[in-house]
Amino acid sequence: MVATTKKAQVFGVIGGSGVYDIEGLTNKEWRKVQSPFGEPSDHLLFGELHGQHMVFLPRHGRGHKIPPSEINFKANIDALKRSGVTDVVSVSAVGSLKENLPPGTFVVVDQFIDRTFAREKSFFGTGLVAHVSMAHPVCARLGKHLLQAGKDAGISIVDGGTYLVMEGPQFSSLAESELYRTWNCDVIGMTNMPEAKLAREAELCYASVAMVTDFDCWHPNHDAVTVDAIVKVLLANADNARSLVKAVAPKLQADASAYQCACRSALQFAIITAPDARDPAVVQRLSAVAGRVLHPTS
Repeated sequence: MVATTKKAQVFGVIGGSGVYDIEGLTNKEWRKVQSPFGEPSDHLLFGELHGQHMVFLPRHGRGHKIPPSEINFKANIDALKRSGVTDVVSVSAVGSLKENLPPGTFVVVDQFIDRTFAREKSFFGTGLVAHVSMAHPVCARLGKHLLQAGKDAGISIVDGGTYLVMEGPQFSSLAESELYRTWNCDVIGMTNMPEAKLAREAELCYASVAMVTDFDCWHPNHDAVTVDAIVKVLLANADNARSLVKAVAPKLQADASAYQCACRSALQFAIITAPDARDPAVVQRLSAVAGRVLHPTS
């Protein structure tokens, strides 16, 4: 593990519109953050929670305007990095692929299967090539804090699970749902890829909390679920998500070892392109994402 510079923790949250409406959040200010990768989903909300600096980004934009396949994931992650964020918690609604994960359950995801196909998945490319490890795609340190925070807040929360990320926007067919169950997947959703891959490339600590809204279509009672029932779960999940964020913030603030986390040196040996062969325009575009390794003395 390569030690990184010790700096203040800034807690970033990517999620739905209701997540950032947290009691006690002060010094709130929506700011437009420019990114060389285009427009992020929305302005970012900056604030403080009991002294912990926080940044919130509505993944689909306020009012849920952007479908999963059209989210500018690169601009979102780049904007968070440019805003000083060090730790990112992703919260997202999912369907359950397991009987023991009923609606209302939160899962601290530890693995992904990426089945998306219409999204740009890397900051790197022609002119500057890099390969980061995704064997363990989330930050275990951050995941432990989330698990404990969830327990402290009285939330039904599960340690570990595999998130199948589908392209969408349509939901699964029954055959697909049954296939994913044979792969031992736990939950299914549309938003955490390539988000997790890009966070790793940006050397951000990233953890995902999957909030179960209903059973996927494999379940025999799936067709009987009403819109009212799903809305009720969504509202309860939003309440619990706010409680989780509020409970985890002081744990992150108190974590003096965070700067040594391996996530923050993910690019140390990842860049393959020789220095004299790197495209200056690409290097400039990656100034926030990879500046630590591209400009080590700056």
